[in-house]
Amino acid sequence: MSLTLFYAPTTCAMVPYINLTEAKARFDVHRINMRKGENKTADYLAINPQHKVPALIIDGRVLTENVAIQIWIARTYPQAQLLPSDPWYEVKAISLMSFFSSGIHPHLARINSPLKYCNMPGVEEPMRRTAAAQVAENFAIVEKMLTGREFFLEHYTAPDAYFFWCFRRAVEFKLDLEPYPACRAHFARLQERPSVAALLKFEAEVLADFAKA
Repeated sequence: MSLTLFYAPTTCAMVPYINLTEAKARFDVHRINMRKGENKTADYLAINPQHKVPALIIDGRVLTENVAIQIWIARTYPQAQLLPSDPWYEVKAISLMSFFSSGIHPHLARINSPLKYCNMPGVEEPMRRTAAAQVAENFAIVEKMLTGREFFLEHYTAPDAYFFWCFRRAVEFKLDLEPYPACRAHFARLQERPSVAALLKFEAEVLADFAKA
């Protein structure tokens, strides 16, 4: 099987990188420098017209959208147990990823790039504050889920990697994360996994290469 992951540093493309690594899959990585607009070239738009990452090419076929990619990885590499085998807990894991994708991720995007959503003068800081408040509300929900637990389910699964990315972006944006000790512990725990350590090392290399370009 031939796999190519289209990846840009700091983006949610780190989630499939982590889980492909967890699955011990063999995959190539095509680096996308979004600061230089490489996600909007004709070649990449032919792969993903939404000009987003991640995209995963599987034997010549393109799969986009993070939740779908995680489900494909989990079902293709069942030995990694990235989704529970029990149908109820499998859909609970998918529900969690959908929550992160639709309930947290968009607010992080508004903190990062408010002018993509509204170009009125003076909108940037109010939009960031509003988005940060929405992130805080949803982190409070996740805090209850993780209190007293190592992972969201009985063992590490795909949703853990997705929330790791969400929380990392919040760290990068210097949001107030003091009220979420269980989330902070989960974030620290994930960083100890070999798959996450491999991703962070790779990301640092890509960022260093992009800085030279």
